Amino acid sequence: MLEVALLGTGGMMPLPNRYLTAMMARYNGSSILIDCGEGTQVALRKVGWSPKPIDVMCFTHFHADHISGLPGMLLTMGNAERTEPLVMIGPRGLLRVVPALRTIAPELPFEISLIEIQDNFQTFEFDGYRIEAFRVNHNVLCYGYNIVVDRLPKFDPERAKAQNIPLKLWNPLQKGNSVEFEGVTYTPDMVLGEARKGLKVTYCTDSRPTDFIVHNAENADLFICEGMYGEPDMLAKAREHKHMTMYEAAEMARDAGAKRLWLTHYSPSLIHPEEFKKEVRKIYPETVISRDGQNTDLMFED
Repeated sequence: MLEVALLGTGGMMPLPNRYLTAMMARYNGSSILIDCGEGTQVALRKVGWSPKPIDVMCFTHFHADHISGLPGMLLTMGNAERTEPLVMIGPRGLLRVVPALRTIAPELPFEISLIEIQDNFQTFEFDGYRIEAFRVNHNVLCYGYNIVVDRLPKFDPERAKAQNIPLKLWNPLQKGNSVEFEGVTYTPDMVLGEARKGLKVTYCTDSRPTDFIVHNAENADLFICEGMYGEPDMLAKAREHKHMTMYEAAEMARDAGAKRLWLTHYSPSLIHPEEFKKEVRKIYPETVISRDGQNTDLMFED
């Protein structure tokens, strides 16, 4: 199970009932935070989740509404007596931006490892899941992210018995590892069946629509995407500032074959984004006009 919570859905500035951009996912005891707008630590508390187990933070880019909450979040994590190391991933410039923000959060009881993305697409492997960063089209260097949980094929004990594979080798083979024992090499394909579908969440804000986003969101179980404007007359402004409309996000979700679309990163002028739900769903019926605290549990198919 992959848990996902959209902590803040606002863009540019916070509103009384709308925090700035942030999303958190939890899998197998590990937590991943993408973006950390102002007030994220409060939004996290509102959904009942703790900042202490955050293992990885990813930043799409370094505009203030996506990273201004970092010093407060780090202090909150430190006050929770966290000691485990923290990994941060972001565009080039991360090595300069984070130390600058830490001027007001200099002493922490945990180490921070900073990783700058070097390519248009880059994969980062963690225990049980991977994070894929893909470049998008904003007016500064900006990335979207996939959180992917692969699933190994189902283990077939009858095949293992038929080939007289020792019982103590079953576990490493089931985990996809080859094993050599008494001069014989045993491989996972000897005991594993057909591949099974895993889980995938795609997160993208602050961009014009691109084919590369559609490609990376392909078959996502959940596509979280910017829908900054709902008003039809805002398309020119979206183009000018390298953002996108709800309708453009819906078209990408449809073309990517995503199962669900959560819209986020609303303009402060978009006070009631739900007013545009009917028109957006004409393009992509599985669209949700997200709110702060929107959450779901993504389950494996079987």
